[in-house]
This record gives sequence, structure tokens and C-alpha cells, in this order.
Amino acid sequence: MDPGNLTRLSEFFLLGLSEDPELQIYVFGLFLSMYLITVLGNLLIILAVSSEPHLHTPMYFFLSNLSLVDICFTSTTVPKMLLNIQMQNKAISYEGCLTQMYFFMLFIGLDDFILTVMAYDRFVAICHPLHYTVILNPRLCRLLVLVCWVISHLHSLLQSLMFLRLSFCKDVVEIPHFFCDLKILIQLACSDTLLNDMLIYIFATLLWGGPMVGILYSYSKIISSIRRISSAQGKFKAFSTCASHLSVVSLFYITALGVYVSSAGAHSSHSNAIPSVMYTVVTPMLNPFIYSLRNQDLKGAVKRVFGRAADKD
Repeated sequence: MDPGNLTRLSEFFLLGLSEDPELQIYVFGLFLSMYLITVLGNLLIILAVSSEPHLHTPMYFFLSNLSLVDICFTSTTVPKMLLNIQMQNKAISYEGCLTQMYFFMLFIGLDDFILTVMAYDRFVAICHPLHYTVILNPRLCRLLVLVCWVISHLHSLLQSLMFLRLSFCKDVVEIPHFFCDLKILIQLACSDTLLNDMLIYIFATLLWGGPMVGILYSYSKIISSIRRISSAQGKFKAFSTCASHLSVVSLFYITALGVYVSSAGAHSSHSNAIPSVMYTVVTPMLNPFIYSLRNQDLKGAVKRVFGRAADKD
């Protein structure tokens, strides 16, 4: 490619999930509903944990942080897509795309790290129950969350700075997605992307592989401890404290992995966008239901939040 033909483009076009105008109203209604459910469900988790003193424990502290991240994660992509459909305008500025990409990487990284911290919380609770409050004291809990934020910010910042070096052949580039996905944008660039590709694979190994290993290690120790419990009731009680977290972790990793497996052999322009809905929209929406339906303390706290709201009315 002739370097003289490369340009710093002014905007991108987000093609969305479908280019069929007749489907846009249904896509808008579906995603608006899922977005509102996601925000309301996760906000209820945060309110329930903050308003109930007996839920001020490490497990619920991490859960409330996960709910906050899920709200932010979904808010990074869905509102812009809804606005584009409503305004019948697919454009997003270069700066807007870069900002969306930055926060998308930030919050998906935070989701990954906080799920790993929650696995460590369950490991300590089951394998070292007598020292649980000593090991996971409030100071350490806040420090773990702070480290998650710092690492995620540094990763997003480095990837965004590396993206700035890329050039494109057109003034307007069409993105076959409903948000600015770094991997797709790199594929659309005309300049040399070797460093960007290397950076993606290195961070994928470190920031995805590392937490996954940590989660698997924690659960291997948890399973080993549960097997040593003599009574069936004790085993069930111990496992039930991990069931919600294990369900969320499985949903998150399976859907995210499915996106990259499908994109590897993708031929349709929208083949990567549709599976992405699972981990960017559906998973954050389901998390509150998974935790509240399987947790009597949290379910009771959510009901009390509703009760206090009804009394005020």
C-alpha cells in the first residue's frame, strides 16, 4: 500500500446487527428492553448490598462491584447503538470510536478480573473458613478491586495508544459490528498492524489466560476440600455457595470464547457481531438473576428494597 494513500479518517460507520430497515424497530425494542433490565437488575443488587448491614461481607462487596462494572460495560455499547437506530445515522466519530473502544476494553477486563477475585473469595471461604474474615479483611478487598481497576486502565490505555498509530485508506470506514471492536478495526487498517496484533495476543494470554488459570486453580482446591467433607449436606452447602459464581464464570467465558471461535472462520460481515451480543448484553443482564435466584439472603434484601420503595410511594 502506498503510504501516500493512508489517511487519518474523520469517522466510522457502525453497520450494526442488520442492514435490513424493517428489522431495525425490532432490534431497537429488543436491545432497549435488555439494557433496561440489565441496569435495573444490577442496580438493585448494588442497592440491596449497600442497604443491608448483614451483606457487608467480602463476597457481596465483590458482587456489588461486578454489578457496577456490568452496568458500565453495557452502557459503553448499547446506548450508542440505540441512538444510531433512532436517528437513522450509523456514524461515530474517530474520537467517539476511540473512547468507546477504551471503555469497552476497560470494563471487559474488569469483569474478568473481578470474577477471578470472587473465585479467590470462594476459595478462602471454603478452604480456610476459620480465617476468612482475617484474610479477606476490608483493606485487602478494597486493594484487590483497586488493582483490578489499575491493570484494566493500563491495558486499555496501551491498546488505545497503539491504535493511534494506525492509518486507514478511506475517509469513512465501515465497521461490520454494533460497536468499535479493536480486533476488527485493526483488520480494517491499511498500515502495518504487526505490533498491534502481537499486543493483542500477548495481552489475551496474560489478561485472559492468567485469570482463567487462577479460577481453575481456586476451584480445584475448592473441589478437593468439598470431597473431604464427610456429610452429604455439608458438601451440598459448600458447593451451593459457589454455584452462582461458577454459573456466571461459565457463561462469561463460554460466550466470549464462542465469539472468537466464530470470528476465526467468519465469512459473513455480521457473523462476529451477532455472537458478541451474548457476552456484551445477555451475560450482564443474566448475572443479577443468577445471583438473586440462588441466594436467599440477596433475594430477601432485594425484596426489602422494593418494599421500602413502595412505602415511600
